[in-house]
Amino acid sequence: QVQLVESGGGLVQAGGSLRLSCAASGRTFGSYAMGWFRQAPGKEREFVAAISWIGFRTYYADSVRGRFTISRDNAKNTVYLQMNSLKLEDTAVYYCASGASFAATDPSEYNYWGQGTQVTVSS
Repeated sequence: QVQLVESGGGLVQAGGSLRLSCAASGRTFGSYAMGWFRQAPGKEREFVAAISWIGFRTYYADSVRGRFTISRDNAKNTVYLQMNSLKLEDTAVYYCASGASFAATDPSEYNYWGQGTQVTVSS
């Protein structure tokens, strides 16, 4: 069992930056791929970024590649999402996910989810 708690969301102006953190409990954190997803009002949950547990390979949605960076610290059981050059369309609730055997873009591959943290980008 893995429990996930996100933090770091908030209100930021367009062009600004935020860093989201996701703290995980459970001894098997280092054995799972981790992902970040987001969901805007009236829209489906969409993939943002993922990182593998072997080799720390990273994957990004086209909409965030070059602006967002996912990283993980297995010693701290934490995964991060550094978000730079934020745009209005990045406004959403951001969810951390774990439990996938590979760095998947499909949310159904993940077994554990955090409660989400709101990111609001203003003009």
